[in-house]
Amino acid sequence: MKCVGIVLVSHSVELAEGLKKLLQQVQPHVPIAAAGGDNDGEIGTSAEKIAAAIESVRSEKGVAVFFDLGSALINAEMAIEGLGNPGNVLIADAPLVEGAYVAVVKAGCGESLDAVLQAARNAKNMVKR
Repeated sequence: MKCVGIVLVSHSVELAEGLKKLLQQVQPHVPIAAAGGDNDGEIGTSAEKIAAAIESVRSEKGVAVFFDLGSALINAEMAIEGLGNPGNVLIADAPLVEGAYVAVVKAGCGESLDAVLQAARNAKNMVKR
């Protein structure tokens, strides 16, 4: 079964890789890529790393891109623009951890990109008690 791909963009290599590891335990067959850190492995983000991550999980089902902070959004937008034909690659307006978690569950159930993104957006309203 093809699934929506998930890309995790963080200023921290460790944060992106750690979240990827967690999500792979939840849904091992969902394609997940981490794009953490800048091109030198330092704190920051890289449009090139994000574009490569997108391509590594891309399918006809689409890709949902999650990010941590504002400049990660800018680099994600640049990466998508640079794809030439971005097709169904969309940025999730959702919290990185909670949004990606519910997204990977939905993706693992074979849901559409729209359903995955809607579930991720709904994660903004999660109450933690």
